Amino acid sequence: MTSPKTEILEINYRDELIRKGIHLCSLSIPVIYYFITRETAVYILAAVTAVALILDLTRYLSPGIKSLFLTIFGFMLRKHELDERKKNLNGATYVFISALLCVIIFPKVLFLTAFPILIISDSAAALIGRKYGIRPFLKKSLGGTTAFFISALIVILFTPKLGAGVGEYLIAAAAAAAAAIIENISHGWADDNLSIPMTVGFVMWGLFLLFMPEIQLILPNVPR
Repeated sequence: MTSPKTEILEINYRDELIRKGIHLCSLSIPVIYYFITRETAVYILAAVTAVALILDLTRYLSPGIKSLFLTIFGFMLRKHELDERKKNLNGATYVFISALLCVIIFPKVLFLTAFPILIISDSAAALIGRKYGIRPFLKKSLGGTTAFFISALIVILFTPKLGAGVGEYLIAAAAAAAAAIIENISHGWADDNLSIPMTVGFVMWGLFLLFMPEIQLILPNVPR
């Protein structure tokens, strides 16, 4: 017979599985962006982000909207996302904000690495860290951070490349390592839906400028 504490942990992990399963649907953002121009992507993401922000903020102002919001999305929300005093945005809204900002800021090739790492590696870190993260490391667990980095390396193997050789993979791997640390230490002061892709994008961009300044960060035969 399982203890109440064990049952709570199992329920929490099941809820996390559901959240991360839905989180993986956000992979549609980089997939669609690959086939459309930056301008079109900005228009679409701006509209979706505006709707998400309005729904997210009005739930704190209208009891009716709050009730409807919680009925539909309540099972996905974490404790800090339900805090009436702090009025935090939920994770999905941060994903849309992050996607919009990253599309505006970064060349497409960097976005197409940074955002899949957010979606896949953040999910891997959460699920592995919660289940097998026994050894503490910085603010979270060694298992979760390792899962983030290894899954990010796998993601890098499949994301579009500029044809710059091994150096391009090394740059992406360095950015993945930086993002793994940021994912670990950003808990409590930054939303990792923002901090992870921003870290990957800026580190890659900086390393390209430093070590491969001759490389144009433009994917051939892909809409700009």
